[in-house]
Amino acid sequence: MGQVSITIRGRQYQIACDDGQEAHLSRLGRYLDQQATQLAGQVGNVSDALLMVMVGLVVADELSEATAKLQTAASSEAESRAKAEQETANAINTLAERIEAVAERLEGT
Repeated sequence: MGQVSITIRGRQYQIACDDGQEAHLSRLGRYLDQQATQLAGQVGNVSDALLMVMVGLVVADELSEATAKLQTAASSEAESRAKAEQETANAINTLAERIEAVAERLEGT
């Protein structure tokens, strides 16, 4: 079991994590520290607990926006795929009709 020291607004926290996740957890900790520092500069003097709730809301909002973008992209991809499949089916049908017409002409000669 790994352990990481994360500093948020000057306070150190020892966090346990799975082995190999230390670097990832450190990056997340730095991100939270940046968000907390930026938000504290905007809202002024508030308790650490309130500040962390606000940081949590900011991060949750970012996650919500990213999720919505992914869903939009997935929907757009599905629509594009369906359109491409329909166009392919139409092309196959057109070719089949042409082949049948040629076959009928050949049978008639």
